[in-house]
Order: sequence, then C-alpha cells, then structure tokens
Amino acid sequence: MKMRPCWVEIRTNHLEENFRFLASLAAPHAELLAIVKADAYGHGLSLCAPAAVRAGARWLGVTSVEEGVAARAVCPEARILVIGGAFPGQGEELVRNALTAVAWERWQLDELEAGAHAMHAKPGSVPVHLEIDTGMSRQGVDAEGLGLALSRFRPGSPLRLEGVMTHLFAADEADGRVTETQLARLDEVLARIGAAGLLPEWLNVGNSAALVAGQAQTIADLANRHGMRAMLRPGFALYGLVPEFDPGFESLPASISAAQKNLKPVLSWKTRVVSVRSVPAGTVVGYNGTFVASEPMRLALIAAGYADGLDRRLGNRFSLLVHGQRAPLAGRISMDQTVLDVTDIPGVEAGDEVVILGSQDEETITAFEHAEATGTIPWEVFTRIGTRVQRIEVK
Repeated sequence: MKMRPCWVEIRTNHLEENFRFLASLAAPHAELLAIVKADAYGHGLSLCAPAAVRAGARWLGVTSVEEGVAARAVCPEARILVIGGAFPGQGEELVRNALTAVAWERWQLDELEAGAHAMHAKPGSVPVHLEIDTGMSRQGVDAEGLGLALSRFRPGSPLRLEGVMTHLFAADEADGRVTETQLARLDEVLARIGAAGLLPEWLNVGNSAALVAGQAQTIADLANRHGMRAMLRPGFALYGLVPEFDPGFESLPASISAAQKNLKPVLSWKTRVVSVRSVPAGTVVGYNGTFVASEPMRLALIAAGYADGLDRRLGNRFSLLVHGQRAPLAGRISMDQTVLDVTDIPGVEAGDEVVILGSQDEETITAFEHAEATGTIPWEVFTRIGTRVQRIEVK
C-alpha cells in the first residue's frame, strides 16, 4: 500500500562507513560494540543492525530483551549485549536467544540463573557483564556490594563473568578529571575481581565521546593490566554525529577533527507539500491564531505533525527546506500537519519535497539545530520520530 508522504531515508552505506572509521580510531587497542538500542536511535534496528554487522561489528548493544530478540532475528550470528538487563520473567527468553545480559542487582542474577536452569544450561555457559557504578549513580554495583555479586559466579553456576563495564558520563569534558576518577575506581574494582579468582575477558568502557576523544588507548591499557580485552561502544557517532565537546579544550584532539571530517549523517527526514493557498493580510493560521499574516502570503500545508515527532515547540520559530530554501513554520504544529510560509519561495506546488532534517541543494538542517530550538539534545530528536514514519533504506 502506498504510504502517507512522511518518511525517513536511512543511508546504510554511511552507517557502514562510519563504523569502519570508528573502528580505525579504536584499532589496534579495542573492539567496538555498535549501539542499536531504541530502534537504532530511531533510525530503524532492522536496517541498521545488519549494516553494522556488514561493516565488521561482532557485537551489538540494545536496551532490553525485547530489543535483543528483534536484533537476533536480523543478525543471527552477532553477539548481542542487553545493557538494561533482564526483567522478571525474561531470563529464559534471554538464554533461548543467546543474548548476553548486563547485571548489577541480585534479583537480576537470580532471574538469569532461573532462566539458565529452565533451559538446562551447562555450567558457565551463560555470559554476564557486571556493571560497576564508578560515580554516575545510575546503575551498577557499588564497592560495598561487589563481594556478594562476585560470589554468584561460583563453580558449577550456569553464569560466567565474561565482562565488566561502566559508563564514562563526562567523557566530553575538557579537563578529564571525572573520567580519571572513574577509571581509578574501576582499576581498584578490577583488582578485587582478580583477587577473587575471576578472569573476565572484556572490559566494556567508553561511549562515542570517549572513542572520538582518543581514549581507546587509555582504556586498553587499563584492560591489559588486568589481563582483559578493551571494548568501546559508540552510538551517537555511529549515526554520523560528532558529540559536542567542552569548549575548554585548548585544541581539539586530532581524532575529533578527523571525526568531524569523516562521519556522515545516516538519517534524512522528509515529507511533501499537500496543498498551497494564497491568503490576504490578516488571515489567522493554525490553532489559537498564534500566527496572523502580516501581508498577502502563500502557505504550504505539509504531511507531518507532532504525532510524527515534529516537536510542537518549533511552531513559529523554525524553518524547513523547500526548493533548497528555508521556509518558516507558520502557526502551531498540529498532530498530523504543519503549515509553512512559502511566500518568498517561487513555484512551490503540491507534491514538492520538504526536508525536515537533512540536506536539500546547498542547505542543511541538523539534529543539533532541532535540539537547540526545543531545548533538548539530538538523541531525543532522533528517537522521538514516530513509528508511523516509514524508514526507507537508501544506498
């Protein structure tokens, strides 16, 4: 069936190129885990996960068991890490689909053990990555609870401590003191894990900001000291965006400059003009009359609204691209439709393409622009694009 004209184009070849570039930043120090959680940051897991694997990713990162099952369906050979862990009743499904859980709470380990026993798993056959709280206070076992968590990986248990992870929550800050403190705490924890006789293979540390800022070597050195292999997990950069770093950097590391040059946006969001009308001065446009034509104007109706993810706060204060020019939003954004002022753009007709996010001719609208206009971050701009907006692969 022909779809309503509101869609995103996903350039999977750009994603593949981005992964290979990021892998070059990590090499030879660390493996990469490609983050495809939240439907690949709104880009579409079914398109992006296979693209990452084609580019060389052996690991994929998702939030939940449900996402892991979906990723397994399209990437049968990949290792899939469930970063949010298993919830009650999900352990058996996790084991059945050969997913790897992150865990930090006792009840999570209980659930994994129960699932393993239900699936008649052999001792040591269910890998687990133990998350350590090194200062973010979001998730992860603290120093006080570490001993009890480690005791769960006893001989004969189906659980195997395959990895240790933490989240560097300030890797984009210039002075690096927070990250240094986190890594020092992690070093102490790894020493305790080794003293307990456990030998995890992977040290899973660092997001896009850490990788792009050139921290792969530092993380690898820490891993090597404890007989482990380093892993970093890019998400944001995988989709072609470079994190915004603290302006306190006196000079950008070469890796950041290289990322700005080489990373390519994966997603473009588009719609079409539904109809065009001419209105006299004084015409009220949209809900509650927040826009009144100050002169005779031409208005274009487009097939996109806040139910598609076009933030309602953009009304009267943002522009989209038509014929390679910026057309201001006129009035409030409706649930399914929006009006553009095309008075100064000649020749606009029904059926013309409109770019909400992406490039048209020489003009570009970025996720950073959307985020700045609505007081949020680019991650949210991507992930709020509605499920009814079709994702189309473009090569």
